[in-house]
Amino acid sequence: MTGREILQKMKVKAGLSSSTSDTTGKGKTKMSGKRITHGYHLVKGQSSHPMEDYIVAQFKRAGDSELGLFAIFDGHMGHDVPDYLRSHLFDNILHQPDFLTDTKSAIMKAYEITDSKILEKAKELGKGGSTAVTAILIDGLKLVVANVGDSRAVLCKNGLAKQLSIDHEPSQERETIEKKGGFVSKIPGDVPRVDGQLAVARAFGDRSLKVHLSSEPYVDEEIIDDETDFLILASDGLWKVMSNQEVVDAIKGIKDPQSAAKHLTEEALARKSKDDISCIVVKFD
Repeated sequence: MTGREILQKMKVKAGLSSSTSDTTGKGKTKMSGKRITHGYHLVKGQSSHPMEDYIVAQFKRAGDSELGLFAIFDGHMGHDVPDYLRSHLFDNILHQPDFLTDTKSAIMKAYEITDSKILEKAKELGKGGSTAVTAILIDGLKLVVANVGDSRAVLCKNGLAKQLSIDHEPSQERETIEKKGGFVSKIPGDVPRVDGQLAVARAFGDRSLKVHLSSEPYVDEEIIDDETDFLILASDGLWKVMSNQEVVDAIKGIKDPQSAAKHLTEEALARKSKDDISCIVVKFD
């Protein structure tokens, strides 16, 4: 086994992963009497460039609290920015002094700090960018989700899908983009794009577009109660071909979260999704 293969195996075991082929893994813990399990699966799309999706799926202690840290970073025009986010974003969030007392503000501040660092390192990280959806589970009781771009978080409660993130589409933020001096293209047969280039209105990086592009996250909080079944995080390779409720319905009967995540990627491929597809499923028992 080569050094690169050993490093990749270590990343998968830790739940920190990206690969040019299928990548999969699982984990479990107990928080406040709840058995929490997670599984993930990634599949490279049909594009000629290397895989640009990265994930985090792990459990970690912070002071007296136990945390579940889950994220999907969907890169564009290179994999360096999503890889940087995988390595640094959660550390920046947890290092905020008010993380446990004002989690929402800590996340918003850390997103801002992280984007500034990415822009400072543009020569090293390249001209690309990345969407992000992050979910932090605190002591098995509170879930805090944040996102920029179109990677999405969906919760299943009593069998019903509840979207916890917002897809930041250029057409919905046209007025703000135009006030900053940019424009949103409307080319027949194509999706709306910021300055005719990017199909999301918010993202990390993208230095050439940043004057017209926001990295401010949408943040939502949810209490995990006995009616909460599972959480799904996925890149847009899944959501382009399946609705929230279709995704929830597809894995209701699958107990193992790793198998559930793999099933969703296979279903997306069967529905002709051509993008990279990354999926994390977190089960609350």
